[in-house]
Amino acid sequence: MSRDILDLPIPQQADKVKSGEISAVALTERALQRMTAQSGLHAFLHVSREAALAAAAAVDRKRASGAALGKLSGVPLAIKDALCTADAPTTCASKILTRRNAEGTGGSGAETGWRPPYDATVVARLRAADAVLVGKTNMDEFAMGSSGENSAFGPMKNPWDEARTAGGSSGGSAVAVAAGMAAGSLGSDTGGSIRQPAALCGIVGVKPSYGRVSRYGLVAFASSLDQVGPFARDARSAARLLEVISGADGHDSTCADVPVGAYEAACDRPVKGLRIGIPEEYFGEGLDPAVAESVKAAISALEREGCSVHPVALPHTKHGIATYYIVATAEASSNLARFDGVRFGLRVEPPRADLQALYGKTRDAGFGPEVKRRILLGTYVLSSGYYDAYYRKAQKTRTLIKQDFDRAFEHVDAIAAPTSPSTAFKFGEKADDPLAMYLADIYTLPASLAGIAGLSVPCGMAKATATQPSLPVGLQLLAPAFEEERLFTLAAAVERLTSPGGPALPPAR
Repeated sequence: MSRDILDLPIPQQADKVKSGEISAVALTERALQRMTAQSGLHAFLHVSREAALAAAAAVDRKRASGAALGKLSGVPLAIKDALCTADAPTTCASKILTRRNAEGTGGSGAETGWRPPYDATVVARLRAADAVLVGKTNMDEFAMGSSGENSAFGPMKNPWDEARTAGGSSGGSAVAVAAGMAAGSLGSDTGGSIRQPAALCGIVGVKPSYGRVSRYGLVAFASSLDQVGPFARDARSAARLLEVISGADGHDSTCADVPVGAYEAACDRPVKGLRIGIPEEYFGEGLDPAVAESVKAAISALEREGCSVHPVALPHTKHGIATYYIVATAEASSNLARFDGVRFGLRVEPPRADLQALYGKTRDAGFGPEVKRRILLGTYVLSSGYYDAYYRKAQKTRTLIKQDFDRAFEHVDAIAAPTSPSTAFKFGEKADDPLAMYLADIYTLPASLAGIAGLSVPCGMAKATATQPSLPVGLQLLAPAFEEERLFTLAAAVERLTSPGGPALPPAR
């Protein structure tokens, strides 16, 4: 894939539109061309062609009038299909939120999905910053999954190797950015759903601190865990996106009234003197040696830049998966009770024939198997006689996990670890083993339970072998709540040290 205007960082794209070097319409048309050319990756469920071109034209008229343009002037962005958009369908990649009736309406189910009467707060803030929203991205149904294989409309493919998953649940948002179809995107992270696909697709993904970004207009999975965050090719671009979407919101009582940090400026700060914690619990059994090699090399590079490295203990990490899948499924069973099959779940037709080979058997109009599994598990742990044995105990363990991080951050400024235990895995490799799939999030779940800030940044490529091509590896950086600036300082340094020529791009297609 050649480097063109869409491969430039978001600040540069916005500057070129502001200066008139390129029009917002031309930039949007280029994005739409790429989306068409790479539609086989199945990153998008809905392409907002007319709305995007109209928004871009409005940006160009605004510039021509001499009015000041926003931080994202004319930049094409994609939105996860779990976020409400007044001008485009929102389906959460589920048949239960489509509106196809017995006669059918043509097109894919996602194209005729539920249309919200309002924009999510983060979407409204992107529009206010003069961004151009080009479409809604594919995802695991209701954000439940780690591979993208749980979408009711077929899985999204990793642009580095189309036989492999893009990660989940925000896989479509990651693919759209990695393949250059959008300059940036928004996803949601409940237990790693931004960081893990960012690592597998070789881009930057940010899980903000809980309460940093409004959840108003995000279709809920687990309300005490969900956070909206950005994907981008580089740390500076992700920082600009986070600055735009962050801040208090009267529509969301869980959104903290804490000043928004200077995230983009933090990318220029030196890392010398920062203390980096290395948790041994994240480097044990199950970690792919190729991933460990790249992560350790990135940490060593930071050390040469003046960071000091210290061991830290996170002993309750081993309980992270069990704790998460009790807390999250309990909240999901409550949140998804509204989709009762009376108001939702109209009859639909089978998936597109071209996706049948990857997707498998036809589904009905209700929830898919993974969503059903999690609702059943959540209902069980909340039921009479089991609440104390499971849910209450999980909440106590969650507190212990948070206390582990609190103690660690008394001695270090940030923690560095792998984002994912492996590089991108093949379709079907873990689909029949839910526990193996859940283990894909083993390194991201604890930070979500603690509500702290997290970021995944590319730190190199795992070498090609006889069974797989060279694939990207992600370094996970963690910081105390509302200390995202530290993450961007470190992430920008990792980029300079491990990819001095700029971010690696997937092979041309």
